[in-house]
Amino acid sequence: MPFQFDLLKKDTGSSARLGEMITPHGMVNTPAFMPVGTQGTVKSLIPEQIKSCGSQIILSNTYHLYLRPGHETIKKLGGLHKFMNWTGPILTDSGGFQVYSLGALRKITDDGVIFRSHIDGSKHFLTPQKAVAIQEALGSDIMMCLDECTPYPATLLETQKSLALTVRWAKLCKEAKINTEQAIFGIVQGGTYLDLRKQAVEEIIPIGFDGYALGGVSVGEPKEIMYAVAETITPLLPEDKPRYLMGVGTPEDIVFAVSCGIDLLDCVIPTRCARHGLLFTNSEKIVIKKRPMAGR
Repeated sequence: MPFQFDLLKKDTGSSARLGEMITPHGMVNTPAFMPVGTQGTVKSLIPEQIKSCGSQIILSNTYHLYLRPGHETIKKLGGLHKFMNWTGPILTDSGGFQVYSLGALRKITDDGVIFRSHIDGSKHFLTPQKAVAIQEALGSDIMMCLDECTPYPATLLETQKSLALTVRWAKLCKEAKINTEQAIFGIVQGGTYLDLRKQAVEEIIPIGFDGYALGGVSVGEPKEIMYAVAETITPLLPEDKPRYLMGVGTPEDIVFAVSCGIDLLDCVIPTRCARHGLLFTNSEKIVIKKRPMAGR
């Protein structure tokens, strides 16, 4: 079944909303949080446990799966769903953030990113077209455009150049897409400059995507800036398309984002904190591994 999004209800006291996102591997009730299975698995959890938590959709990462075991290998094994033993929807991030994180190991050009693998140092060239081809081979339900994740802090000129590159790559990604069943989301960048974020919306929306994401947040900027971006830019995104805030977050961040009209979120925080014994409560954070917690 092709991708489809239906807006069901809007809150009268905020911009929060309820929707249904239909994908080839099932429906997702929004707003929804996506557990991160970066390398094809949500760490320390089996698929049945993820489902029992109420999770409807998982995020995996193009960069990591491309390097190991390789998208062609996954395709031969029946696609990412079979590889992960996950029957529900999957969204694949393009790898733009991971490439950004490589620092000195990567070089950004107009046509794509030259980088060296963090695993063995091998050299690779990731273009917008290749990012789409990899995600089509993986067979995810939703793929993301390759973008340049603007660092924090960044000057106005640096952010303008970065945004222009992201828009150029978005057009190339849309043109490269072949699979009509998979959805593709465009990404709004622009750093901490709200005027550039608004410009990004004006340039990305006409390309025509199945959904839209706010990228380049949670990269070191103060939380107040992330909140300002979400609150100011989310209402400018098409109402009839899903809205995705990338890389967020904590319980309070999720509540705020949803109040702004965000439909999808992802972050490693829940599973990472759980692995380290950190619990979120209404009053405080509790580390169950600390001695005072023993015997409780």
